[in-house]
Amino acid sequence: MVADSKGKSDISFAGTFASSAFAASFAEICTIPLDTAKVRLQLQKKAVAGDVLPKYRGMLGTVATIAREEGLASLWKGIVPGLHRQCLFGGLRIGMYEPVKNFYVGSDFVGDVPLSKKILAALTTGALGITIANPTDLVKVRLQAEGKLPPGAPRRYSGALNAYSTIVRQEGVGALWTGIGPNIARNAIINAAELASYDQVKQTILKIPGFTDNVVTHLLAGLGAGFFAVCIGSPVDVVKSRMMGDSTYKSTLDCFVKTLRNDGPLAFYKGFIPNFGRLGSWNVIMFLTLEQAKKFVRNIESSS
Repeated sequence: MVADSKGKSDISFAGTFASSAFAASFAEICTIPLDTAKVRLQLQKKAVAGDVLPKYRGMLGTVATIAREEGLASLWKGIVPGLHRQCLFGGLRIGMYEPVKNFYVGSDFVGDVPLSKKILAALTTGALGITIANPTDLVKVRLQAEGKLPPGAPRRYSGALNAYSTIVRQEGVGALWTGIGPNIARNAIINAAELASYDQVKQTILKIPGFTDNVVTHLLAGLGAGFFAVCIGSPVDVVKSRMMGDSTYKSTLDCFVKTLRNDGPLAFYKGFIPNFGRLGSWNVIMFLTLEQAKKFVRNIESSS
């Protein structure tokens, strides 16, 4: 992904980190309305007998409802901590992927890196990256979860920085790492699904006659990465969103059991379509941007 055919990085770590942070941030700006819809769908509890129909129905329906009731700008709720998250998490998980992968295979390794090593490297960088970036994820979910309030009711947080300080003041510093368990699970797993599958799909496509390392290859590999990420990561993503959006859950297991008991097993794939719409498009945009950003950085570094 950021390597030549032997798996060795061809640009500096700083260059890779900057390219990764930029690509992840650009993809975040483009796709956060779908992420906001996904969070609202995941937090929506199952209707009991006699209740009115669920407020949010489907990806486009949820987007339309939020835009109609709260204004178009509400779809970009959480964009500031979202960008904080992508600069930190995106830069770290992608930037460290090649060095960690090369560490696992050894400096003398020659040939195609085994898929198991790619998965292990991506699991490692995903877990490390989100451990540092968890507070940004928490604030993003809290801001996205807040819907239309009754007239005169004050908002819980006035913005991202206010949310960080309010959470620390009211709940303690440790609260910024609420949901860290499912978040590490989710991001390590999704990172492995994204980076390892992108790496593997791209490597496979490049062996097919007629395919070269171009935009079409990057597009196909990005779509494959998004699909694998959603299929594998959706259950832990639901648990993570519920724990971050609702402080009544005692633990990851408590959230999992209550969700299963109250809403059924399909609840773990709640918001699957917006999640794939979000992650599929996010991966395509991110990887296409990343490849171009790396090319730009490579040219700068080779000429200096």
